[in-house]
Amino acid sequence: MSPQRRPHPWRRLRDHYPHLHVHFTDLSHRGRLGRLTGRGIEIERTSNQKERRETLLHELHHYERGPAPKHPYFGPLEERIVDKLTAEELISLDALVDALTWSHGHVNHDVAEELWVTLDTLITRVRNLTEKERTYIREELARRQPWNN
Repeated sequence: MSPQRRPHPWRRLRDHYPHLHVHFTDLSHRGRLGRLTGRGIEIERTSNQKERRETLLHELHHYERGPAPKHPYFGPLEERIVDKLTAEELISLDALVDALTWSHGHVNHDVAEELWVTLDTLITRVRNLTEKERTYIREELARRQPWNN
């Protein structure tokens, strides 16, 4: 992977939102890894490092955008928007191209591990690529792997 600064949600929390407190708690009964509450951000205590990083950034996006509406259409829409923003911030286009180069274009657990994200976040990033981004990836993979053309 080319030398790039990875997004650092914990540093962002420290530098921009020192008033927000993170609490590690049991959220398993809620079927989620995190949530924004009146006392700060709660993160599932059994989550691993990647999940905590992703969850923190996801909840910071909710904090910045305001609470998700409690509406059957707009609530899930807001969650998808925040998932997309989180995936885009955690996986730069150049980092994605680098990882896809050595994986021969496959999107799998190994690529997610290389990018330091969960497979769900990687899939969200790939599913939401713009046509321009898809073209760039195809051209870069063709340039970097001419033997596959």
